[in-house]
Amino acid sequence: MKIGILSMQRIKNYGSFLQAYGLKSMLENLGAEVEFVDYHPGKTLVQSDGGTGIKRKIFKVFKVFKGRAPLSEKIRFINYKKNYAINYYPYLGITSEMNYSPNVDLLIIGSDEVFNCVQNNTNVGFSPELFGKNSHAKNLISYAASFGNTNIDKLKKYKVAEKVAAWLNDFDDISVRDSNSAITVKDLIGRKPHINLDPVLMYDFLKSGKIPKDIDKMYTHKYLLLYGYSGRFTVEECKKIRIYADSKNLKIYCIGGVQDCCDRFIDCDPFKVISYFNHAACVVTDTFHGSIMSIITHRQFVSVVRKSGYGNSEKLIDLLERLRLKDRQIYDLDMLDSFLSKKIDYTITDKIIANERVKAMEYLKNWVNVH
Repeated sequence: MKIGILSMQRIKNYGSFLQAYGLKSMLENLGAEVEFVDYHPGKTLVQSDGGTGIKRKIFKVFKVFKGRAPLSEKIRFINYKKNYAINYYPYLGITSEMNYSPNVDLLIIGSDEVFNCVQNNTNVGFSPELFGKNSHAKNLISYAASFGNTNIDKLKKYKVAEKVAAWLNDFDDISVRDSNSAITVKDLIGRKPHINLDPVLMYDFLKSGKIPKDIDKMYTHKYLLLYGYSGRFTVEECKKIRIYADSKNLKIYCIGGVQDCCDRFIDCDPFKVISYFNHAACVVTDTFHGSIMSIITHRQFVSVVRKSGYGNSEKLIDLLERLRLKDRQIYDLDMLDSFLSKKIDYTITDKIIANERVKAMEYLKNWVNVH
């Protein structure tokens, strides 16, 4: 069966890569022939702070160099972004040539925030193709798709609720990854979608043979892994993280983005990222996939929940409660020491993940077997 995945595979961050690779691998394990499908970014419904195109790139570079991290690590981060596509797209089988609306037996939209259409990211915007518009597939479904922090009120505010509802009604089946997305789908079309977990949880990366057992020999000291987009951790938060790291004699390794308290920015392939999680003394993150990588590697970690600005509360709270790890939510880094000193029991979490993996494969298998 020929299957297309329309996802965030060209977004330059490790979480986007790993969820795309995970879903592709799950489908290939079911005997499918898989290709990635591209979309045309739409005009943003929310104004972008950094503008578009070259202006947006310059704005992002300026934000990086404005921070207090060592210059060498800022340059390492810029090179990571610059070389990301040429280094890591080949793992997914994608090239610079775009693949729009191919003729496939099944088009799967997801995972990641493919339905998050009320946002200011000009790489996504309000794109009808992310809701299946202009699809040439025989069947159309989603897998673990997310609206992010978009909800029915925002869709109505920006006068796109009816359009989104009409597109969702054309799906043969809908799977989302979180409660906000499930509620939004129900509000829009009156259908209760399946809930399936993200492919980074559902595909067993640790048993895939892709994850190196060792990290680079040059990084031999113990470290706190700080995982987040550049500049998302405030100056005050970085001070608190530094105090904690120094008290435990830990270096601070940053992956994904450069932060003010960074000792070393790690530029490595997406599979080795999981290895860096696996060897970390502890993890501080404010991202969805950073939390997931902490969980699958059984790390001592905290997830910083943010309710202001763009926010992350919908997805992080849902993920951690779903996996019975609610006590990993942290709102004030003054409490970092007490949170990280509390040992995490992953017994129940592992059982939930095992059951969800069976459920996820059953959902996909039902559609892979449709001819």
